[in-house]
Amino acid sequence: MAPDRDVIADPAAGIERAQPGEVRVRRALLSVSDKQGVVAFARGLQALGVEIVSTGGTSRALEQNGLPVRSIDDFTGFPEMMDGRVKTLHPRLYAGLLARRDQEEHLRAAAEQAIEQVDLVCVNLYPFEQTVARGDASESEIVENIDIGGPTMIRAAAKNAPFAAVVVDPGDYERLLAELHDSEGRLSLRTRTELAAKAFACTARYDAAIATWFAARTSEGFPPTWNDSYEKVSDLRYGENPHQGAAYYARVGAPTHLLAGVEQLHGKELSFNNLLDLSSARELVEDFDSPACAIVKHNNPCGCAIGETGQVAYERAFACDPQSAYGGVIAVNRPVDGPFAEELAKQFIEVLLAPGYDEQALQTLQVKKNVRLLELAEWPEPAGEVETKAVIGGQLVQSRDAVTETRERMRVMSAREPGEQEWRDMLFAWRVCRHVRSNAIVVAAGGATIGIGAGQMSRVDAVRIAIEKARAFQPEALAGSALASDAYFPFADGPELAMEAGVSAIIQPGGSVRDEEVVAAVDGAGAAMVATDRRHFRH
Repeated sequence: MAPDRDVIADPAAGIERAQPGEVRVRRALLSVSDKQGVVAFARGLQALGVEIVSTGGTSRALEQNGLPVRSIDDFTGFPEMMDGRVKTLHPRLYAGLLARRDQEEHLRAAAEQAIEQVDLVCVNLYPFEQTVARGDASESEIVENIDIGGPTMIRAAAKNAPFAAVVVDPGDYERLLAELHDSEGRLSLRTRTELAAKAFACTARYDAAIATWFAARTSEGFPPTWNDSYEKVSDLRYGENPHQGAAYYARVGAPTHLLAGVEQLHGKELSFNNLLDLSSARELVEDFDSPACAIVKHNNPCGCAIGETGQVAYERAFACDPQSAYGGVIAVNRPVDGPFAEELAKQFIEVLLAPGYDEQALQTLQVKKNVRLLELAEWPEPAGEVETKAVIGGQLVQSRDAVTETRERMRVMSAREPGEQEWRDMLFAWRVCRHVRSNAIVVAAGGATIGIGAGQMSRVDAVRIAIEKARAFQPEALAGSALASDAYFPFADGPELAMEAGVSAIIQPGGSVRDEEVVAAVDGAGAAMVATDRRHFRH
């Protein structure tokens, strides 16, 4: 016989009445894939008089450590089945999670159905992302690591946060136990709201990873929807300007990110602009296997070189534009020793990234309190992922650009074949040119840049700036130098200006309607020109 409808629920009959944030935690459901810290958390809850309900492997782990556990089967009155695919998907559980403790209709319904309250849910999800990231998992194994009950419990508890707390991060266990102890088994509304925010971020990330995996299997090209999730790595001192707040987020599921594995050994916090320039410098250096150095200022290289050692590469990169290098961000792909550090210490450096520093180098560089010394001991392989650029109300998405053109696939446009040194300098300049803002011109000699023209609306102006830079600091290097242009020359004026200054070899994509005029000018000057048939704009 059903209870009288006028009966108001009490703790024995159903769900305890309470105002938002005033729920005393009396029963907790623990169901975790990551068992880190869960035994200590459960022990702490039980010491506070909390009943533990648990499932599958979590239940076994707790029982093996001597903790009394009530099974989910006993709680719902329904057995776990289908290899664990169905165990928490039951209305008795969700009624206990979703009931509003301050509404009489909810309490009356809970009493009529003998619903037991659930005050706290501790859940972390099947390791879907980790399984995919392994690279050797079968499709069926990946699918079995798609959690259903976990996200549902998390969302239910998070939705009803004023009355049901949700815990998804083992890093929160200790502080929550402390608050429960100090507040007679209660969690504040602020804490509950923070936990709910973290919970919804967790399920959003999880669903984004699953959606991306399915889209990659079923879509040709770019999928009809773009799902991405990001986690905060750190707050930043400020944004592009001091009045702008900023933070750095890493994309969830990315094989690496800008600061992964990076240890800061010295200096102030990194800024928004530091990270932009660091990304550009690191990408450029990663294009070379030999000792290389890139100096970046305002997201453009102002010098890049290769050399017998990291120090030689730095000195040659710095010589390209010593004026602009002041306060630059430097990346070098070889460790820094004492003599190298002494050379670096002569200049003002914002950020220095290297695979390592010896003790003498650190002593020398740490004298300057503001230089940020970053160490990346293990340089990961560059990731060939897509890249995005924000626009008003949306994102532009494209595959990541890379220089894959080889000498064998390039075509000589001029009557004269380039010499071997010209080929080496053209290919070096072409590789650097991809990292320079369009319109981009790079002039190089002997494996080092001697002039860079970046971000101009007119290509001939970019040539003019590159030549002016070379004349200002290394005029003697212009004779016999090589020039790279990130896109074709629409007119002969750019190459003519370069050849008048001493450039003898030019590499460019080709494809202009005036290619014949451009090549005629090159032939008339006795220079060489090569077409790559591929451009590398960087906007």
